[in-house]
Amino acid sequence: MRERVVVAMSGGVDSSVAAALLKAQGHEVIGITMCFNLAEADHKRPRCCGLAGIEDAQRVARLLEIRHYVISMQRHLAEYVIKDFCTEYLKGRTPNPCIRCNQYLKFDCLLRKTLSLGARYLATGHYARIISGRSGNYTLAKAKDTQKDQSYFLYRLGQRQLSHVLFPLGEYTKDRVRRLAKEFNLPVAEKKASQEICFLPDENYHGLLRDTAMKVKDWAKHGLTRGPVVDKEGRLLGQHRGIAFYTIGQRQGLGIAAGYPLYVIKIDANNNVITVGKKTDALARACLVGKPHFIAGSLKKKVAFKVKIRYNHTAAVATLAPAGRTIKVIFHRPQFAITPGQSAVFYDGDRVAGGGIIERIIDERHRDSI
Repeated sequence: MRERVVVAMSGGVDSSVAAALLKAQGHEVIGITMCFNLAEADHKRPRCCGLAGIEDAQRVARLLEIRHYVISMQRHLAEYVIKDFCTEYLKGRTPNPCIRCNQYLKFDCLLRKTLSLGARYLATGHYARIISGRSGNYTLAKAKDTQKDQSYFLYRLGQRQLSHVLFPLGEYTKDRVRRLAKEFNLPVAEKKASQEICFLPDENYHGLLRDTAMKVKDWAKHGLTRGPVVDKEGRLLGQHRGIAFYTIGQRQGLGIAAGYPLYVIKIDANNNVITVGKKTDALARACLVGKPHFIAGSLKKKVAFKVKIRYNHTAAVATLAPAGRTIKVIFHRPQFAITPGQSAVFYDGDRVAGGGIIERIIDERHRDSI
């Protein structure tokens, strides 16, 4: 059936191929590119949501003969993504801005815009799949290309969003998508994928944190204040530059010679202290996960899932149990660098059950080898 579909076009290969596939299937395709900051766009490097990305998306739209619009999302990005990004780091936590961008911008603001245009679906270039069940519920699942799977970033989607979303690349491998880009003669076929955060083209967030801290409350400046680095016994080893510049499991940039590799194993924001230790000291088995979200239903009793504690983490078996407004996650084997601020995403096979934000570790460190 021919449908009107809006495609979120970043100007990259993936979203461009998604648009081309939908057009080839006979749908009425409309391209929309989110603009975050024209003034800071960099023409010299491939980057989504800046002038270069907009121009590439427009070229693809002309080739496909589809309508294309640019909408400003700078205010939304600042309010829902950058503000949280800075606040979390300044509190000694490690956020994931891509998850919030998906939750608040793409699949909220942009989805509402999609529906206002009379379109039934919003499509993106994410590598993930949506499965429709007989009961009418929708399930989010991993992509066919497990190396490129992005379901981790999408776990906060609900039934309403999934009923109006398409992931055309879910059944394709990245290599096949590259070949399709050439077959469609897309002008971005050779464009390299961007690995950077869209509002940090130079991948340096330190300056952003400093600028933000000067505009907000005193606690924020505390996150940039120098303080002690200690070992597990509390012995002073050196000085850190500010807790905002460190994350659990970090090895580089400590500036301390101990005769063996040191890792950040604890960040005490209240006392402005960073604790370091051996790699085995960064192991833990349990944590509390806040702001839980389940794609269908809720957690009412103990259940076993595989859990990813960051995007590049290999999902590990854990037992989940309700704990008030949080969920207690107990891994069957200790995991390296469970990090407050990151998302823990729960998998049942290749299907995403839900997830939440890691609030804190709730057990002693384990010394098992990694």
